[in-house]
Amino acid sequence: MSRLLFLLVVVVVVYLLLRSYRRKTPKQDVPGAAEEMVRCAQCGVHLPKSESILAGGNYYCCDAHRREHTSK
Repeated sequence: MSRLLFLLVVVVVVYLLLRSYRRKTPKQDVPGAAEEMVRCAQCGVHLPKSESILAGGNYYCCDAHRREHTSK
């Protein structure tokens, strides 16, 4: 009877250790924060705001489109 009780205690301890280990490991499949997308005023392509060029209140995908759109 004491062996059965000892085995039960060992199983519970191992279970608790594994459960606490799983909580501490960071999840690898969690996506990062989404970045705001903007539309190029010249060609209409959508791109991340951090990669766009802001001029005159409009966003552009490249400098050539900025120059072409502002020269009209």
